[in-house]
Amino acid sequence: MHTQPSGANVRQRPRRSTTIQASRYHRSIKSQLAIEYAYQTHDRSAETWVPWVHASNAARFEQSYRDIAGRVKISGRQDPKVNIFQLVHDWLCSSKDRWLLVLDNVDDARFLLDVPMAQRDEAPDSRSAPKPLRSYIPHSEHGSVLVTTRNQDAALKLVERRDIISVQPMNEVQASSLFKKKLEEDEDSISIDELAATLEYMPLAIVQAAAYIAQRAPRCSARQYLDEFRRSERKRTSLLIRDERQLRRDWEAKNSILVTWQISFDHIQQTRPSAADLLSLMSFFDRQGIPADVLRDRAGQAGTSGQQQQEANDPPSGDIMSQSSEGDDEFEDDVVTLRNFCFISVESDSRNFEMHALVQLATREWLDANSRPEQWRREFTALMAREFPSGSFENWTRCQVLLPHVAPMFDKKPTEEELLQDWAQVLYNAGWYLWMQGQYREAEGVARKGVETRGSIAGQDAVATLDSVSILAVVLQYQGKYEAAEAMNRR
Repeated sequence: MHTQPSGANVRQRPRRSTTIQASRYHRSIKSQLAIEYAYQTHDRSAETWVPWVHASNAARFEQSYRDIAGRVKISGRQDPKVNIFQLVHDWLCSSKDRWLLVLDNVDDARFLLDVPMAQRDEAPDSRSAPKPLRSYIPHSEHGSVLVTTRNQDAALKLVERRDIISVQPMNEVQASSLFKKKLEEDEDSISIDELAATLEYMPLAIVQAAAYIAQRAPRCSARQYLDEFRRSERKRTSLLIRDERQLRRDWEAKNSILVTWQISFDHIQQTRPSAADLLSLMSFFDRQGIPADVLRDRAGQAGTSGQQQQEANDPPSGDIMSQSSEGDDEFEDDVVTLRNFCFISVESDSRNFEMHALVQLATREWLDANSRPEQWRREFTALMAREFPSGSFENWTRCQVLLPHVAPMFDKKPTEEELLQDWAQVLYNAGWYLWMQGQYREAEGVARKGVETRGSIAGQDAVATLDSVSILAVVLQYQGKYEAAEAMNRR
């Protein structure tokens, strides 16, 4: 290893397999913790050897095993027919010296469950039957295994839940300290604290921002970066997509937090498309208080829509509850997938979800890169048109929950006629609710847009248009704008 310790304190657990799972987007932290643990192990026991395996995929896993065999000059390692995994496994198991084997970046453990490519054609009666790569992770009284991952599902494929050490989120003090450590020049502490909070205390985002600032100093400061970051979503994307190299990170690892996450999004899209769909939809909600029941209802309706053709030709099963249960199970499995990657979390009331703003930004950028943002904007708009109720008293609680999610829509007029109808429905109900809550100025702006939109697509005399006109008229009246209200009522 050629990396300096980070100063973290990781408790040693000898003679067992342990996994460090990075919680809440700490991709750069988990490897640094493993490095620090390796140094602490060496300090306590200088004779302990620490072989390092890059385990992001099968090719790098095999190369690491070959490097280990070459490093200790295991006999037979140069034989082209040798099973290098068995060779290293047996050598470590038979070694009388202590060792700590680190499997770094096991974010997708599926390849460890497969038989190595070179062994797949072996005859069934060969001396040793082909085994999955996981079988070649050694277990010995003289050794320990440490695995790093940011995917809890991957961790559970390798160790028991009790052996997982979750890396908790950084707090304000830790994040600011990391920022100051990465910036050589003295920086304004207030600006650093603000920037760390804006980056939501995420280590990789902080390291990335610090590298950007340091490379451009003295023409760039933390305050200037913060001002640029706050300017627009496009500017935030531009800053966070940059891949500033870090000398102490694996050459394969991505140093851009957006790129890092988008690789995970691609993985989820390939392995569980419905979870990727759920994440895509959630990126259009406000980041807090995302109602689980709205998402579950949407998932159920999507499943029903997809089965309509088949159900039209099949006899009724009569098991409606079973179908509903299966839909709930699918939804919960999607939630588990996203939580395992720490892309979403469950709020304390267990009824709502939360996402970090940077995760939403990364998701929308990923959708844009795959030419899919309009698809999910349509999905979200249609969903809100169905779910946001009228502003009558019995719906106030529901309206209060959904208002933060629809409010950003008020200034984003769609161009498609079908979407305009859904948008106008949201404006009508939201304007009604805002009026009933006494927020007359906001209600006027929303209701006026609803009148204009419905008038343009349905006509001035359409029932829907007149409904919107009546809301606008009463809002104007409550503000004392009697002439304008009377003019509306005469339309």
